[in-house]
Amino acid sequence: MRRWGRYLIAAAVLAAFLLSAPVAAQAVCGERDRLLAHLRKTHGERPIAMGLTARGRMVEVLASDGGGWSIIVTDPNGGACLMATGEAWEAVEDKAKGPDA
Repeated sequence: MRRWGRYLIAAAVLAAFLLSAPVAAQAVCGERDRLLAHLRKTHGERPIAMGLTARGRMVEVLASDGGGWSIIVTDPNGGACLMATGEAWEAVEDKAKGPDA
């Protein structure tokens, strides 16, 4: 009986995750400049890193001094989507030393 209880709990957790995934997957999209202005005004976030994908999309990480962060992806045509947000962003200093660093 104990074994079945664990399976039921695992199944319930998995079901909750799978059923909530479509809601979490909905991205907020718009003009890049408007998204950046909104994130700066409402959350104090500013771009701290960026890079290009193989398809020419720009990926940007934004963060606030309070630890909030967001990731936006911008198409070459200027349309951007907010892909992820979170808390407790922390800049990590590379402490590796030596020739293999």
